[in-house]
Amino acid sequence: MDFFTYIVASQRNGTLYTGSTDAVLVRTRQHQNKRFGGFTSRYGCSILVCYERHPTRHAAFVRERQIKKWNRVWKLELIERTNPGWRDLFEDFT
Repeated sequence: MDFFTYIVASQRNGTLYTGSTDAVLVRTRQHQNKRFGGFTSRYGCSILVCYERHPTRHAAFVRERQIKKWNRVWKLELIERTNPGWRDLFEDFT
């Protein structure tokens, strides 16, 4: 089983949210449908712009916490390095 750290955005250079999951497709769909009433729903973060695979849940969680501590510029650089067009990577799974 794969585990993921992911970043969803409201739009290019918009509001960002970092999370981790064992089902990135399901979790992204939940963000798209505003299933959670919190931050991602309030700010419209539903575009999957970055994800990383990890061998364990713990590794994905540790990476999530690491990225959440980063400043915005570092997060934007990560996205630009891995997805310069800010494509919705959800399509990679469908």
